Amino acid sequence: MQKPQDKYVKAGDVNTRYWSAGDTGNPVILLHPGLSSVENWVCNIDALAQNHRIYAIDMLGFGYTGLPNPPYSLEKAARHVSDFIESQGIEKVSIIGHCGGGVVSMYFAFQFSDKLQKLVLVDSWGFGKEAPFITKLGTLPVLGELIMRPSRKSAEMIMKMCVYDSSVLTDEMIDDFYRCMSLPGGQKAYMSVFRAIGNFGGPRTEILQLIRDKLPTIKSPTLIIWGKQDRSLPVTHADVAKEMIPNSRLNIFDLCGHMPPTEYPEKFNNLVLEFLSH
Repeated sequence: MQKPQDKYVKAGDVNTRYWSAGDTGNPVILLHPGLSSVENWVCNIDALAQNHRIYAIDMLGFGYTGLPNPPYSLEKAARHVSDFIESQGIEKVSIIGHCGGGVVSMYFAFQFSDKLQKLVLVDSWGFGKEAPFITKLGTLPVLGELIMRPSRKSAEMIMKMCVYDSSVLTDEMIDDFYRCMSLPGGQKAYMSVFRAIGNFGGPRTEILQLIRDKLPTIKSPTLIIWGKQDRSLPVTHADVAKEMIPNSRLNIFDLCGHMPPTEYPEKFNNLVLEFLSH
């Protein structure tokens, strides 16, 4: 599967890596999970680009995109997405956010509702105290650095934990994930993100409370997609999202873990395209 060419742009004052595809239709931003990068969307970008202008970005603190002046915050991450949109001359977008990308897209909805058309949340972080165990470990002082020291073996282990059937993973997917984890300064950046938004007990209480207070204010049509067998963020979180976001619909993928876009790409792509077209 051919990947789009890497591009870079200044979003605010942050050098930002992104992929783009498609030259017709409404613009759509893809926000990857934490620890990941634009490669998360390799199974989806071409299909979605048939009907839309697609932009996949390395989020603030991940992949080849830098961190702003500390401290990191979800508000800054959402502002970074807004700055990227402005850099492309776009007024309104739809956003698809997966896991950590989901919570950033929600903060975008809270802060920049006038710029948001539709929202897709995929196994999104932020609906309960449960969180991926690896990110909890990453919040621990000193021990976190030792446990999360990048290696291909650890990259493979993490990816296998994220899917229901590991046969969907290719060597190239694992290599891409390992390469992203191993970038110079990468570990320091993503661990600063994890420690800013959570601790070993999970997401910080004040962040969860803000999300719960703000979810009812999201007016954009919202599609929630979840893997029924997600071991990182349980499917009960999807029910919370559906209950609290007013104009939302929920679709649960059975025999699926934390990565519906990778585990069932055709089903995911068709569902998203149908949602975005109405």
